[in-house]
Amino acid sequence: MAIYAISDLHLSFCSNKPMDIFGWSNYEEKIKIDWLEKIKEEDLVLLPGDFSWSMDLKETEQDFRFIEELPGRKLLLKGNHDYWWNTVTSMRRFLKEKNINSIDFLYNNSYVYNNMIICGSRGWNIAEKDIENQKIYKREVERLKMSLEQGMKQYDKSKKMMVCMHYPPIKENMVSEFEKLMLQYPVTKCIYGHLHGPSHALVIEGDRHGIEYTMVSCDYTGFKLVKIEE
Repeated sequence: MAIYAISDLHLSFCSNKPMDIFGWSNYEEKIKIDWLEKIKEEDLVLLPGDFSWSMDLKETEQDFRFIEELPGRKLLLKGNHDYWWNTVTSMRRFLKEKNINSIDFLYNNSYVYNNMIICGSRGWNIAEKDIENQKIYKREVERLKMSLEQGMKQYDKSKKMMVCMHYPPIKENMVSEFEKLMLQYPVTKCIYGHLHGPSHALVIEGDRHGIEYTMVSCDYTGFKLVKIEE
């Protein structure tokens, strides 16, 4: 019952936004091959954001079908390009109507898998200081707090706690509100995505103040899933 992660799939089976222009040639097949080699039905795959280019939930069926047909449970988090995202109730209803049963969502809630409590929020750009961006930033901090508080209701010494985010919650030479918040809880791992191409230079991984950070954008990982927990 292992936990794996991969983010920023940017699937476009239902929309005309191929990723070839970014050099992502045949990347869906690369992900599928690696997924089939690694994932068992009892495993969990975390998908922290930018899952589909679709603009509307109704357009996402083929993208969801792609991962539904792969083994394991899947847990999705919202990214900045998931314009199709809706209420959790609406998304769950949509998947049920399509007989898609292995996918759930992390949004203002927490998720327990084996002995791991998984919390998270989309996050936001921690460097932006203008009023509008600060509003979104503060709202995302509150969403993460809500998720962590819900997770604590299920926490005991037999469990661990981790955080999923889309945006990087850490930056060199500063401590973000996201990081401060995580340090107030028994969080031991944090995964994130969002960064592509030249922005890979901004990646921070490894232990920082007792939290192990892992970047899982699919182009950064070579379109391979990363094992987060045995």
